[in-house]
Amino acid sequence: MQTHFTEDALKQPHIREADRVLRSCVHCGFCNATCPTYQLLGDERDGPRGRIYLMKELLESRDDDDQVTEETRLHLDRCLTCRNCETTCPSGVEYHKLLDIGRAEIERRVPRNARDRALRYGLRKALVDPKRFKALLKLGQTFKPLVPGPLKAKMPPQAPDAGTRPGHSQHARQMLILEGCVQPGLSPNTNAATARVLDRLGIGLTPAPEAGCCGAIDFHLNAQADGRDRMRANIDAWWPHVEAGCEAIVQTASGCGAFVKEYGEMLADDPDYAQKARRISALAKDLVEILDGEALEAVKPRETPALAFQCPCTLQHAQKLGGAVEKVLTRLGFPLTPVQDPHLCCGSAGTYSITQPDLSRQLRDNKIANLEAGNPEVIVTANIGCQTHLASGSRTPVLHWIEIVDQAMAP
Repeated sequence: MQTHFTEDALKQPHIREADRVLRSCVHCGFCNATCPTYQLLGDERDGPRGRIYLMKELLESRDDDDQVTEETRLHLDRCLTCRNCETTCPSGVEYHKLLDIGRAEIERRVPRNARDRALRYGLRKALVDPKRFKALLKLGQTFKPLVPGPLKAKMPPQAPDAGTRPGHSQHARQMLILEGCVQPGLSPNTNAATARVLDRLGIGLTPAPEAGCCGAIDFHLNAQADGRDRMRANIDAWWPHVEAGCEAIVQTASGCGAFVKEYGEMLADDPDYAQKARRISALAKDLVEILDGEALEAVKPRETPALAFQCPCTLQHAQKLGGAVEKVLTRLGFPLTPVQDPHLCCGSAGTYSITQPDLSRQLRDNKIANLEAGNPEVIVTANIGCQTHLASGSRTPVLHWIEIVDQAMAP
């Protein structure tokens, strides 16, 4: 793709990066074939190729150009950032990097209305702090009939007791775990089950209470500076453990894992944190990467219900770990039911289910139909956002896959 940036524009790092990504695109259109929003809407501007053209036009235009409109923002907002297009693209276009640049630019040049700004600010403040989120969740569960709009449908029942969480100091092998921001409130059993399963494998799991939200919520709601500040705070919290020799930083939410693995790239220009960020990204492992390397035959579960696995976009497209959980579950003896179109997004996509409720609901219902078609006893996933979103419309129980493994191993 040809670009027409001025020499002055190319002196800016974000324009140079955009130019690099744009020039790698051959506008073949293969990406549209696997784009969830293009499949639903059939509008070229709601597929990756069309959005790339919109962002090219935006970035090449002047600040006072009246072609930069709310309509451009609408089509960028509708993107799930699922990165399915990147998996499909034969030219290796790093679409998500261009999207981050395009969204930040239109945010700068076309400010949102007060209602949208308030919604996004409220989401950021409500979700990123675990204690605040737990308090708001409890309040919402108590007064669910009064909860407004799409939030009501996503309000889950009170989470079951997480049970006993084993200590970690008795094991020679030690790993850190990112507790997450919403997961401790929505599904506290996920990290507890992870600790119990890894304990059986001789691995101690250490939380770092100072580490909070991974930064993805801020970053993808166009508060990118705040997102980077959260990255730095997490690095500071983890660094003493890294220096003490921790083996890995385990992520049980694939969305967090995908983001932490990119700390090195996103802080590459920070002289104080670039080297540390690269080290953190190298240590970041999705839970399935840990279990895949262990002798699972020694901890075979006694009960193996039929499962349908929903592979989150952040696992298969961002982390390139599609098939990894299925492999581990098969090794453990769980029968897996077939799932049609496993590459398509469920519609959760961070806060997308709140900011784009109609599209999100359509994608969710399509995904649930495909998951339930094989009559599984349980639907399992690897990301808290997907888990909560699917559970809001599913007749079948939805759990994190490690929970079902833990249940089946319990004495």
